[in-house]
Amino acid sequence: MPTMGALHEGHLSLVRKSLAETDVSIASIFVNPIQFNNPSDLKKYPNTIESDIKLLESIGCQMLFNPSSKEMYQSLPNLKMDFGNLDLILEGKFRPGHFSGVGIVVAKLFNIIQPDVAYFGQKDYQQFLVIRNLIQDLSIPIDLVCGEIIREPEGLAMSSRNKRLSPDERKTASVIFRSLTKAKQEIAGKSMTEIKKEAEILLQQSGLRLEYLELADRSDLKLIQQYNPANPSILLIAAYLGEVRLIDNMFV
Repeated sequence: MPTMGALHEGHLSLVRKSLAETDVSIASIFVNPIQFNNPSDLKKYPNTIESDIKLLESIGCQMLFNPSSKEMYQSLPNLKMDFGNLDLILEGKFRPGHFSGVGIVVAKLFNIIQPDVAYFGQKDYQQFLVIRNLIQDLSIPIDLVCGEIIREPEGLAMSSRNKRLSPDERKTASVIFRSLTKAKQEIAGKSMTEIKKEAEILLQQSGLRLEYLELADRSDLKLIQQYNPANPSILLIAAYLGEVRLIDNMFV
């Protein structure tokens, strides 16, 4: 279970899934500098290593890999990874270079630990598809498992970035989940243009700024303008509450 720490119930659900399905469960905690295209975002990323260790111990995770930056990168890598369309849309579009950094660090973690199974969460669904492509293209002998989104009581998807929000802001940010739910309910009868406009108004009323809301094919994230119930799809959203950027998604 590769993580960047600041663990929450979403991470722990992946560990529990591994504990139930495998012989030995290994979590990694490493805040990967090369996947941040915003230096201030890296600087503000929460560091809660002591409480993270206690959480992993409390549920029986057998091993933790917690390397330093010097251990992972003696020098910054020259390698760049290109994930095609996934680099051009959604997170790839708004965070250029992000998935190259993700691919490099995950490949390094796979080489170091050599797991049989890797667990990633659905909340970062585009990242899950990037890792799936990495495994397929490089013929890495690892089974990839996607764990479901774990949510706060008000619906906000659990995220390490939520630690930067006050309790009141967490309640406010649940409008992201409400926007997705409303979009899913109306997707059969409205165009994506209409749905985006309505979501933008709903978010603005709560003080959030919509970055994107898109409908995409669930298998490859090719964007879709008109919903077709015969094709499995997914709604994906990113929005800002102040300086904190939050993402979420929902299968349709």
